[in-house]
Amino acid sequence: MLTPRQRSGKRAEDLAAEFLRAHGCDILERNYRRRLGELDLVARERGVLVIAEVRTRAHAAFGSAAASVDRRKQRRITRAAQQLLQQRADLARFPVRFDVLVVSDLASPEPRIEWIRHAFEAA
Repeated sequence: MLTPRQRSGKRAEDLAAEFLRAHGCDILERNYRRRLGELDLVARERGVLVIAEVRTRAHAAFGSAAASVDRRKQRRITRAAQQLLQQRADLARFPVRFDVLVVSDLASPEPRIEWIRHAFEAA
């Protein structure tokens, strides 16, 4: 059984995946987990491999969701992406872009999604 936090995280990832699909991306992987890190969404947008971190926050008092992707988190995402590319030669031929999707207002009928392309470079 999922905790309320896990349920909202899963809902945010589901919404982000649908958002990317609606904007022409093919979702290739979801929740790619390895010892060195996790990738929320891996998509292809035309000829670019998009590694997307999905963030949501219940309260703005804790800072913005986008700002929570700090250097440490970026390194973990980068390492997991390197592992993915080592395991999937078919994906290694694409240029890679690291994006952040911020999902807010999860409780509302129409949550908002902010797509930050090129949110960070490989750490």
